[in-house]
Amino acid sequence: MTYDFYMPARVIGGEGAVLAQSALLSRFGKKCLIVTGGTGAVKSGALADLQKALDKEKIEYMIYNKIGENPLVTSCREAGVIAAEFGADFLVGIGGGSALDAVKAAAVFAANPDLGSEEVYAMNYKNEPLPTVGIGTTSGTGSEISAVSVLTDTKGVKRSIKGDFGYFNLVFADWRYTASCPMSVTVSTALDAFMHAAEGWLGPKCNEPAAAFAAECLPKIYYYLKKFLADGTLPDDEGRKVLYHASLSAGFTLNYCGTLFPHPVGYILTEHYGIPHGRACAAFFDRLMEKAEKYAPERAQSLVALLGDSSENIIHTLKTLADCSGIVITEERAAELIKRWHSNPRNFDCTPGGYTPQEAAEALVLLSK
Repeated sequence: MTYDFYMPARVIGGEGAVLAQSALLSRFGKKCLIVTGGTGAVKSGALADLQKALDKEKIEYMIYNKIGENPLVTSCREAGVIAAEFGADFLVGIGGGSALDAVKAAAVFAANPDLGSEEVYAMNYKNEPLPTVGIGTTSGTGSEISAVSVLTDTKGVKRSIKGDFGYFNLVFADWRYTASCPMSVTVSTALDAFMHAAEGWLGPKCNEPAAAFAAECLPKIYYYLKKFLADGTLPDDEGRKVLYHASLSAGFTLNYCGTLFPHPVGYILTEHYGIPHGRACAAFFDRLMEKAEKYAPERAQSLVALLGDSSENIIHTLKTLADCSGIVITEERAAELIKRWHSNPRNFDCTPGGYTPQEAAEALVLLSK
């Protein structure tokens, strides 16, 4: 068995980690830009804790709170330019995947303020991005420990950048910051984490370390997905803790294995129909299992056994929670939507049996069936 496993993000976990380990922030400098969305960082309590920690370490800071869902590359550039003008030594991202992905890109622009918004996708930067610190407030994205940043370009298309610069220099992992997430966000992010681990499990790069992380988190996440479907109630503190740490394990699998076709096809549902990312990916779990059962039957069977349920029940749970009811995509519309793929994305090629844009079009049409 051979593999190349590289995950250099330093993760400090535990309740109160930000304040308890505030001295670590001083290693990055004396000025920072905090990158957040509009409300999550405040409601979670993470922003208040960070401000106390920065004040304690006598670190000057500014706040950029204009990051929305599916972060715009233009917003990331704006944040980076502000950081450069402020003279920031490092950046801190607080939030779910949007803010965490955004701060990675903002750090690139902060070190390269003359870089155009679209030029960031070339991943050829003159200056090394500024150091970044991440504080997650949702249980699903895996952005805390992955090297990927998914941004919405100037044409409204979700595209990613990836490289060693995408790893946080430091992550504070405190599950308590997820407690303010409403039911809709809790479900969608849990679906996202599940799909990260499940797609990794079914993909060709799933070796023993990646499988170990997936096996650790998949039953836990699925337990709560079934619970959400059964009683529609938010998890208690123990559930929040379990889901957050499970999402980090899923992030390890994601970082090594990558994703399969549900992710790029799911982007279409998010961009054009407003379906949150986790739900958009989970909407195609049935099609993924269909491919896996035919072309990777042992992996598909082992996933079902790991979850301790029937394939039919698992698919029903994922599809119901994804809830794409009301979306109607005609064959003509699907044909237009798939034009973005002039050739098969890596995610398509890594899917068991392979995947084609035409199959993606068929999957989109079948959503309304």
